[in-house]
Amino acid sequence: MQKLTALILTLFMTGCVFPGVYKINVQQGNIVTDEELTSLNAGMPRSQVHALLGTPLALNPVDASREYYVYTFQRSGGDIEEQRIIVYYDGDNFSHYEAQLLEETPAY
Repeated sequence: MQKLTALILTLFMTGCVFPGVYKINVQQGNIVTDEELTSLNAGMPRSQVHALLGTPLALNPVDASREYYVYTFQRSGGDIEEQRIIVYYDGDNFSHYEAQLLEETPAY
């Protein structure tokens, strides 16, 4: 009986450490394309920018003249790819942006 229990326990434990574990793709944040960024015009109200790009991922609590759109993608537990866009406002109107875009959006 002890040998049977030891065999079952051994088989069960080898199943827990199987090396071929499936890792999912993880994407987080705002997907913003180059076409959407070129649609921005100086003087646009903040609400129109939000309608075009979506809600920003982070707001600067000290300086309301900036909004941050960040997108990260990790394929199967590999390296994390990151895209960052900072949108600047003059008052409540769009002024300009700075962007570090990915060459291709891996989510599509």
